[in-house]
Parts: sequence; C-alpha cells; structure tokens
Amino acid sequence: MVNNDPLSACLSKIDNAGKVSKKHVDIATVSKIIKEVLEILKKNEYIDSVDYTEIRNMTSAKIALNGHVNKTGAIKPRFKVNVSDIEKFEQRYLPAKGFGMLIISTSQGLLTNAEAKEKRLGGRLIAYCY
Repeated sequence: MVNNDPLSACLSKIDNAGKVSKKHVDIATVSKIIKEVLEILKKNEYIDSVDYTEIRNMTSAKIALNGHVNKTGAIKPRFKVNVSDIEKFEQRYLPAKGFGMLIISTSQGLLTNAEAKEKRLGGRLIAYCY
C-alpha cells in the first residue's frame, strides 16, 4: 500500500500511540520535513526523544513519548497564511489561546506560530499540536 502523505501518517501514529499510553512509536520512513517537525515537537517538549536509524538510504525513527500530546495532525490543504492571518488559524486549529502550536513553513524554515509572529513571517500551514 502506498502512503500519499507520510507526515500525516507519522503524526497520526504519534496521536494514536498517545491515546493508548504507549511509550514509543516506530516510524518506518522519515523525510527531511518529518525530521524537522519531530525536532520542533521535541524542542517544545511534546515528545522526549527521537532516535534515527539509516539503512540503505532509508531513514526510520523511534520516538519516545512523554504523554504531553493531546492531539496532533497535518493540515491539508496547506493553507497560505500571512502574519495577520495566523490568529485566525490558531482559533480554527487550537483549543484555546496560548495552548498548543501551529507549525508553519516559512522562507526561514519550519517555525511555530509564536516564532513566525515574532519574526513577522508568513508561509504555509503544515501541522498543529496541543
């Protein structure tokens, strides 16, 4: 079976494992964007650690969960967002003001909604987590 959206599949595995209180999740195929999203989740303490393994040009990951993820997912379609519109999308995807984060692809790489507001950058919505 071919997976059309590896990022969505990765975030769904994390979400589902969190719901059943698992401590680890294995992701079979990891791309650059998935690595960056996982590093943002780790930096913001939604996950504990990520261990990457490379076998014949294919990278896989073992993610250690800490129970802080309530809900996470990819945003489809990848909406274009200006700095002034970030607030509108926070209301749509996050349960409360200041709770959770959006991940936005900008010209300076992937940033959280707070970092994008601070740097006054827009981009495309990639994922959310709270």
